[in-house]
This record gives sequence, C-alpha cells and structure tokens, in this order.
Amino acid sequence: MAEKMTVSYQKKPCYDIVFERSFEGLAAQLQELQCEDRKLCIVTDSNVGPLYADAVREAVAPVCAGVDILTFPAGEENKNLDTVKLLYSFLIERHYSRKDWLVALGGGVTGDLTGFAAATYLRGIDFIQIPTTLLSQVDSSIGGKTGVDFDQYKNMVGAFHMPRLVYMNLATLATLEPRQYYSGFAEAMKSGLIRDARYYEWLVSNMYEICDRDPDTVEEMVRRSCDIKRKIVENDPTEKGERALLNLGHTIGHAVEKAKNFTLTHGECVALGCVAAAFISWKKEILPMEEYYEIRDMFVPFNLPISADDLDREEILELTKSDKKMEAGHIKFVLLQKIGKAVLDTTVTEEEILAAIDEINFTEEDANE
Repeated sequence: MAEKMTVSYQKKPCYDIVFERSFEGLAAQLQELQCEDRKLCIVTDSNVGPLYADAVREAVAPVCAGVDILTFPAGEENKNLDTVKLLYSFLIERHYSRKDWLVALGGGVTGDLTGFAAATYLRGIDFIQIPTTLLSQVDSSIGGKTGVDFDQYKNMVGAFHMPRLVYMNLATLATLEPRQYYSGFAEAMKSGLIRDARYYEWLVSNMYEICDRDPDTVEEMVRRSCDIKRKIVENDPTEKGERALLNLGHTIGHAVEKAKNFTLTHGECVALGCVAAAFISWKKEILPMEEYYEIRDMFVPFNLPISADDLDREEILELTKSDKKMEAGHIKFVLLQKIGKAVLDTTVTEEEILAAIDEINFTEEDANE
C-alpha cells in the first residue's frame, strides 16, 4: 500500500502526495480521481521523455480515454511563454477540452511550465505532477506555484493552481546524474534550516546514506521535506506571509543564477544564496557566528558550492532589485535566527547585500593569496 500525505487548501483536503517506487500504482490513483472519460497529455522534456514517458503512458492508458505526449527541449532556457504557446497549440489541435488533464512528467521546469499552462488553458484545467528529480520531489511539485521565466527573469509570469495529485516514483532518482541529485539536496537542506533543526541534524547524520542514494534514507528525506512544505503551504497557500520563508537563499541565488547565465544549477545557486543569507544574518547579529560557519560548511559534503568564480557584485545587486519578492521598494529577505528558525526581514541594506556577495565570490585575487 502506497504511503500518502494529504495537502489541504483552505482547510479542506485538496490533493495527495503519493510515495511509490514504481509507476505501477499510478492507474489506481487516477481511478480514484475518476479519470475514465478524460484524455491526458503527458508533458515532458527531452531528457526525461526517453526514460519514462512510454512507461507512464502504458501505466495510465487502461484508465483514460486517450494519452498524448508532448516533449519539449530540456533546459531552463525553454521555461518560457514560447514553450507554453507550443503546448497550447498541441492541445487545441487535439481538441483538449476543459475536462481533460495535463501530466507534468519531469523536474521543476516541466512542473512549473505545465502547471502554468493548466492554469490558463481554457481558463483552467486539471493537472497532476509526476516529479522525477530530487528538487521537484522535495520542493517544486508541492504547493501549486506555477510559472515561467520572462526574458530570463525567474518565474515572473505565473499563477497559483493546485494539482489534483502528486505521484512520486522514488526509483526515478536512481537515473539522476550526480550534479542534479545534489542540486535537489539544496532544497532539502533549506527545509531544515527554515523550520526543523532536528531534520537538519538528521540530514547531516545520514550524509553517507544520502550521498549513496540509499532507497530507505532517500524516501525518508523526501517525505520529511514534503511534510515541512505541506504545513507551510497549508497555512499560507498564496504567499501572503509564512510561505515566503521557503524563499531562503533564493533572492541572491536567483540573481547569481541569471548572472552566470544558468551555467549553475538552481540548487547550486540556492546553496550560495543560503550561505549569503546566513552571512547577512550573522553580520546583523541575528545568527551566532558558529552557526553561520556550520551552515556554510555543511553544504560542502553534499557537493554543493559555497563560493562561485568572478561574480559581478554590482550586477547581482541590481538583479536582486528585479526579484518578484520586492515589497514597497524593499527586498524581502529571509534570514536565520538559528538553525530551524527563519524570519522575514525588509531592512537588509545594499551594503549588507554587497558584503554577502563578496563572501561567496571567489576571484583571481583569492586564488593568488
């Protein structure tokens, strides 16, 4: 029997997160959602499609009216309105109606893009998430945030649109290349930092099992990360307050991601952003110095960076001002009072941001010292 976690919206059960190690239980989950007379369009990218699209189609075909597959080129650079337009055309040409569903099969890019298309096609149709990366399983597939980048500004166009189901086949994590696996771990670490010190300590204690992708350990990591996010999004589904804590590391992280032209993964940039946020927290005398150095150093064993080469500090500062989390002209930062307790802060100055960028910046001068 699959383990389930129910996510509520406005204090009513909304959708289940299902934890499995194959696609065999997917048909039964769709039957529970009364999918018999609906067409499904599986949306996936050129990396994930060849691995799993046929298996998912075979799993769902017996319980659906029809199944199509749309594959778009992989990469953050394709998370844009042009790809959404391609999907709209595909659905229109195949006469998808308001009762039919989309299936997001892949990582965060696919989930965000498919969810946005579902929110806007015919003013909203249903969709399900089948996340296949660690990052999407522990974070982006949960909570109904959808969106695409606009001129490479991250997630500037989007909508809140809850999935009908999040189905996690944890066996898909075995095919992830190491860099993508550790990229996802950054979001798991973030979950512990903002809300659960015991979980953070568990991650550190299970370092070797996590790095070896021990199935039971990985399942517990995914489940506990999901539970943290579930509680937060239930309390604040549309990010009016508490949900913003999930953005720890993302303000400077997103700026670095764009400044480096997406040559770093999202998780690598989140790790850098968490280090920068912890540094600001220490310098503002919110976070003890010892905890700052522990946070910084604990990304290293999980193959995540704590510095990046030759960052343009002024460019990154300007990019933070384009962040969608600006509020009344102030950048809404997530800072740390201690491991496991994050707070929102709108008092961070440009000088403090520049100092944090310098802290994570590795220059030629550093190399020559």
